[in-house]
Amino acid sequence: MTEVISAIEAVDVRFPTSRELDGSDAMNPEPDYSATYVTLRTSAGAQGFALAFTVGRGNDVQQAAVQALAPLVVGLPVDDVLGDLRGFSARMTGDSQMRWLGPHKGVIHMAAGAIVNAAWDLYARREGKPLWRLLAEMPPAQLVGMIDFRYLRDALTPDEALDILHRAQPGRAERQQQLIAEGYPAYTTTPGWLGYTDEKLVRLAKEAVADGFDLIKLKVGADNAADIRRMRLARDAVGSGVRIAIDANQAWGVDQAIDWLRSLASYQPYWIEEPTSPDDILGHATIRRAVAPIKVATGEHCHNQVMFKQLLQSQAIDVLQLDATRVAGVNENIAILLLAAKYGVPVCPHAGGVGLCEMVQHLAMFDYVAVSGSTDDRYIEYVDHLHQHFVNPVTVRAGRYLAPQAPGVGAQMHAESVTAYRYPNGPRWNRAGTEHLHIPLRRPSEQEPR
Repeated sequence: MTEVISAIEAVDVRFPTSRELDGSDAMNPEPDYSATYVTLRTSAGAQGFALAFTVGRGNDVQQAAVQALAPLVVGLPVDDVLGDLRGFSARMTGDSQMRWLGPHKGVIHMAAGAIVNAAWDLYARREGKPLWRLLAEMPPAQLVGMIDFRYLRDALTPDEALDILHRAQPGRAERQQQLIAEGYPAYTTTPGWLGYTDEKLVRLAKEAVADGFDLIKLKVGADNAADIRRMRLARDAVGSGVRIAIDANQAWGVDQAIDWLRSLASYQPYWIEEPTSPDDILGHATIRRAVAPIKVATGEHCHNQVMFKQLLQSQAIDVLQLDATRVAGVNENIAILLLAAKYGVPVCPHAGGVGLCEMVQHLAMFDYVAVSGSTDDRYIEYVDHLHQHFVNPVTVRAGRYLAPQAPGVGAQMHAESVTAYRYPNGPRWNRAGTEHLHIPLRRPSEQEPR
């Protein structure tokens, strides 16, 4: 019998990170890291896993969006889906009545991305490869065939994309081996959450340097005097040889961003992330011109490949921060990586959230092996929270991500964690379980695969 997709399941999973202020920033003072956890099931018993990251109550809406798309998927032959993942992506993002809610943005686009990523997870598991290696070993023409170029041709043509991939082919095998042997550079946001005390900031910053990180990130944007104080403390803690990035999480207007950054310039911030509205492309360009040599970074809230195209065309950013779950899945992120390569902008993926480290590492590693061929000024974000809930958690040693070897995209959670943190009825959320809500944290050097 023909194997078909038999179900798309979406579970609301939330972690009470607000209790320790993990993840706190200028716009999200008390987030609960959450995920709409998606399982794609087939009639033969195979599974693919993915998630869409949220920070609390919005997970209700995100879960509903995934469920609204499920009828487009259930009953499709698995071989047809995996044999045409570009077509499957178009089916998820192009349905007329659902597309109206975007188009290609917001909750419905993230829901499409979760389902598309689950299909890629199924594909990678079937091939017995981690996603980064599955992509890196694909022929260039097959990779280009995954992309919808309809809105990109003025910035990137299929022939240009092919040329980028062909230019990266020499040395691809050597880079793959180097990646396996040495890992990929990481930076850490763990010391810098806005709700942490000064003492905790200093302690964690020093620990990060001791653990091998040469870039840390601090949240800023709520109080200028506090930001000046915290930047001074961080710089004193890590010394002049460690880069400090800062992240305003969209807190400022354009003129305010420029003034605020000038007040912090003496502490040599490496980049400013999300200095203003993530939709304000020209605003980012204005800020970039005004605050150089501080770099401008954004992308974790960038809706789709068209917005990334415009950020690059407008010379609005120095660092592109794609996200594994914000856009419509692997297909769209392949396009974004190729756009970044065309315009010579380094990619430093966003990973501040549950499961994002596990997923986005594959995209950066694929970029190194098969697209840009470089790790210069490139890092994957690392946060030391919630990895224990994943079947194949990230491994970070000496400030570098070790290349995952398990098949898939990295999103599968332990069934026990899904049950325990399912909202609102999981035991970690009901009254009987509140005494167990604290989640023990592990230092980066302790992140080992289970």
